[in-house]
Amino acid sequence: MLMKKIMLGAVVFFIVFSCGAGDGNREDIKDTTKENYVSTTDATEDTLEITLSAVGDIMMGSDFPSPILPPSSGKHLFDNVKDSLVADIVFGNLEGPFAVGGYTSKNIKSGRAYAFRCPPGYASNLADAGFNCMSLANNHIRDFGSNGIKTTVRTLDSLHIAHSGSIGDIVRLNIKGLRVGLIAFSTYSSTYNILDEDRSFRTIKSYSDSFDILIISMHAGSEGEGALHTKDVFEHLYGEPRGNVVKFAHKAIDNGADLILGSGPHVPRAIELYKGKLVAYSLGNFCVYGRFGLGGVTGKSLILKISLSEDGTFLKGRIVPLTIKRPGIPFIDVNKYAVNLIRNLSEKDFPSSAPEINDKGYITVKKMEEIEDAGGE
Repeated sequence: MLMKKIMLGAVVFFIVFSCGAGDGNREDIKDTTKENYVSTTDATEDTLEITLSAVGDIMMGSDFPSPILPPSSGKHLFDNVKDSLVADIVFGNLEGPFAVGGYTSKNIKSGRAYAFRCPPGYASNLADAGFNCMSLANNHIRDFGSNGIKTTVRTLDSLHIAHSGSIGDIVRLNIKGLRVGLIAFSTYSSTYNILDEDRSFRTIKSYSDSFDILIISMHAGSEGEGALHTKDVFEHLYGEPRGNVVKFAHKAIDNGADLILGSGPHVPRAIELYKGKLVAYSLGNFCVYGRFGLGGVTGKSLILKISLSEDGTFLKGRIVPLTIKRPGIPFIDVNKYAVNLIRNLSEKDFPSSAPEINDKGYITVKKMEEIEDAGGE
């Protein structure tokens, strides 16, 4: 009996000591992150998988130069796809500012320049759909200058939607006890710029140790149906430099990035696995109300659902195919056009590094024999 009491006391002491030590560790995490990170999911010891839903361009209507806006302030724009967005991180590219009034320096009469201005109240639609992370690095976010940027940032902050756009503006999230960062790049000097390669890769490398998982978004590459294929070449649009997205993605991963999310071409592009990390070269359009062309492939898109390990390695994913119906509202595509398109593009453009994509859109790592058959090492 005495021996049982001694053993019981030892067990109790061990449990109390262990729980105390564990609480101390969690408290350290909270102390170092609560000021700098937006917490989206509570930490649990047995949860080491981060989920993400990523979409492409979002423009919920514009009141400039004349109002083309959805009814009910856009409250129902995401009704058809909202359930498919659920994840720890829900990410999109905000194609244009939330602003009231102001002036644009763009020459919209040229036929090649467009300026968007969305009423700030529409931002609540993003929060209601579950978005908690946005890229502001693109060719439309400055359509109404610095005041438009400031209004956009204030609006997103008020809704607790993290964002990355201007230099120094970096997403910091605390998810399941992991520090997750996102840096948005484009081909413009007002943002982190992929054309300035040395600075870009120094930036990525310098932040890679600050996060357990570092995500990079890039708004780059040419546009339209002629830009479906992803090539390891420098791209242009109407003479404007749009970068070499393959070179940038690979070097970004070489310098510490864990996931690359592309936007800009307005069509879906290939995906590949590079050193165990996923690269999605273009997520296409998502919700582009009223002012975007939606003919052909530009009206086909996806929600990319991804699971990452605690070190950012790709575990599994899924393409949720969408069709964007006029005037620019996303619906689930029962014909799965984007699944077949992205699978074909991936196998064609990256034969040795494309992941496996089945008919239902599920993404897995190819078996070694499949890689060898495709000509890989």
